[in-house]
Amino acid sequence: MFSEGSSFLKGMLMGGIFCLVLSLLASFIPGTDFMTEEDHHHHHHVKAPSKEELRSLSDTEMQKLSKQIEVYCVIMVQPKLLTHWAAALDTWSKHCDKSGFYTSENSKAFDAIDLNEKDNWTRLRKALKHAFDNAGDMRWFFVAQPTTFAIIENLKYLLLTKDPSEPFYLGKLMKSGELEYVAYDGGIVLSYEALKRLVHVFEDKDKCPEHVGALWGLNEDKQLAMCLKYTGVFAENGEDIHGKGVFNSQGIYTLIKDSMNNNPTNVLEGCCSDMAVTFNGMSPNQMQVMMFGVYRLRPFGHDFHDVLAFSPPEGSDND
Repeated sequence: MFSEGSSFLKGMLMGGIFCLVLSLLASFIPGTDFMTEEDHHHHHHVKAPSKEELRSLSDTEMQKLSKQIEVYCVIMVQPKLLTHWAAALDTWSKHCDKSGFYTSENSKAFDAIDLNEKDNWTRLRKALKHAFDNAGDMRWFFVAQPTTFAIIENLKYLLLTKDPSEPFYLGKLMKSGELEYVAYDGGIVLSYEALKRLVHVFEDKDKCPEHVGALWGLNEDKQLAMCLKYTGVFAENGEDIHGKGVFNSQGIYTLIKDSMNNNPTNVLEGCCSDMAVTFNGMSPNQMQVMMFGVYRLRPFGHDFHDVLAFSPPEGSDND
């Protein structure tokens, strides 16, 4: 009996060692599914390049980079927000290299891509898939609500030295429990690689269900984050060189008012980044005022000495 028990124990021990060796080998084999979330996600803040970084690039490299950065704007609209739709169409969207207005139902007022879909999450999925299929050579995708005002040149500056073949997904970083996600109302940016992975996981109903109820009724931005996590793409915070966030989920007027209350001796520093990319919750009139302030009001003789410029797309009536 003792001999049989000893053999059994030896067998158990050898089996345990064998399993341990297999586990160790798996951790070194590319393409295995043993990678943890921590292995995939070395969290960092996506910052705009500094002037020193830009000076290290040659003029040829700078011009090449500036021409390579083209942004496809995915603007989610609804007929019930027709005045906001009109304002976005008439203002900042003209600075996108290509803009697609995706609507929940057909509208006779403006041309748009009718997705014929009431559910917000399903509609967003369809819009992203359409954008991916129709972007041509464009490698950056910006998703915005109709109440968002975006400064596309600042977005391009933020992305200037980033590689769209890397899985980037950024905006205003938020946290809900253990889930980190990018706030939809601050605007969402996806690299080509991130969207490519997302479109692929859309096909997996277990990892990325199409219907809201399947993911416990989460908002679109949280559902997006959960689907992206399965592909190894995690939420990142977009910041200027000083570490200040550049994606804002509130309007400039609200931010300034809050700063006047909280930072009365230094209102502008307490408000927003000089290189802000988005403001949200804007009325149509406020968008027009922003357009005037950002693009048309110019102090004569003042030059910011920027080392490069991003021109609006050919045919745009905005300079």
